[in-house]
Amino acid sequence: MTETDAPGPVEPARDAGADRARRALAAVWRIESARIVATLTRFTGDVGQAEDLAQEAMLQALRQWPEEGVPNNAGAWLTSVAKRRAIDGWRRRERLDDRYAAMAHDLEQQGGEASGDFFDPDTIDDDVLRLVFVACHPVLSREAQIALTLRIVGGLSSEEIARAFLVPVATVQQRIVRAKKTLAAANVPFAVPEPQDYAERLGSVLSVLYLIFNEGYLPAAGEEWVRPDVSAEALRLARMVANLMSREPEAWSLVALMEFHAARFATRVARDGTPVPLDEQDRSRWDRGQIERGRIALARADRIGRGRASYGLQAAIAECHAVAPTAADTDWARIVVLYEALGRLAPSPVVELNRAVAVAMATGPASALRLVDELERSGRLAGYPGLPAVRGELLARLGRTQEARGELETAARLTGNERERAALLAKAASLRGPAG
Repeated sequence: MTETDAPGPVEPARDAGADRARRALAAVWRIESARIVATLTRFTGDVGQAEDLAQEAMLQALRQWPEEGVPNNAGAWLTSVAKRRAIDGWRRRERLDDRYAAMAHDLEQQGGEASGDFFDPDTIDDDVLRLVFVACHPVLSREAQIALTLRIVGGLSSEEIARAFLVPVATVQQRIVRAKKTLAAANVPFAVPEPQDYAERLGSVLSVLYLIFNEGYLPAAGEEWVRPDVSAEALRLARMVANLMSREPEAWSLVALMEFHAARFATRVARDGTPVPLDEQDRSRWDRGQIERGRIALARADRIGRGRASYGLQAAIAECHAVAPTAADTDWARIVVLYEALGRLAPSPVVELNRAVAVAMATGPASALRLVDELERSGRLAGYPGLPAVRGELLARLGRTQEARGELETAARLTGNERERAALLAKAASLRGPAG
């Protein structure tokens, strides 16, 4: 077919521009959404309105960026557009007061696009920390606190949060909507609480940061095996919280846990993007400086003298892996004991599943399979891909290859992470042998 007898006009350049704009916008939102929403919350005084404005700015970007190109400082562009929309809304409602006038003047001084150093990754962003504490305000339920903070600070979708909580997407959406309405009704200030109020919000704040880190460590959905930028943001915030609450051992323990895990990021993915199991990772490439920072943070938590709680025990488990020169040198017996203590202190079916993995390494797959079978019968991990994945590995080690393939294929169907799915299916395909 020649160019003249084409069936009709096409606009490949425009389609390509729109695709580039969508990809750029998704990347900006993932990296900078917390700072954008935090800045807008300080600007408007309302976290719900701040997120709505951010969403409106994203729609505006989808209209403009395909034609005009992606701005050099896309995060600042989104923030400026959102601020102007807020000002327009105040104008329409005739709410011109001194605060509006000052903010509008400041925005006009910035020009259409904010200065190039608007988002400095090396600068502590107090607004983001304030946003964390606002989202973890005691007027909200624990579930709402975590869901809201993962949404507005972590930039996660409702689907990703639902996977983290093992609850329906609709439940997460309802929690977020109710949380924003509650914060607005309670007129919650955009501020870090007074020192005497830290304790009541500490548990929720740490839980949120832990879940955000985990989303970077093993994303619930998508095509990436790791998202270091997400975990790095959680670690940055955790360090801020620990320094703010320097006498709270669990804050330092969480920092230690994140440091140990983050030290292995560079070795968790092969050049082709496929995941590399822990026992096959090149330990010479682990970040020894980060491991040392983790040990220092854990030691600091221990010096406070209240004993290890949940994050402290998890950090101790991670330390066992971090300090072992080779996979064969791992102190699995100690890890089993630590998981037993963690299970008594913070009972969880996921903790029990991880303990079973440690038991398999310490004493063999048969005893571990009995533990996993008990978990399966209980139904407490129904729909969780880790359960059939672990069961499949244990069955494979016992030579029950047909059953193992079935379990690994089930795990592949359950996971939302494309890399994990591919790895599970490859493992299933590699198994050959008689039925167990």
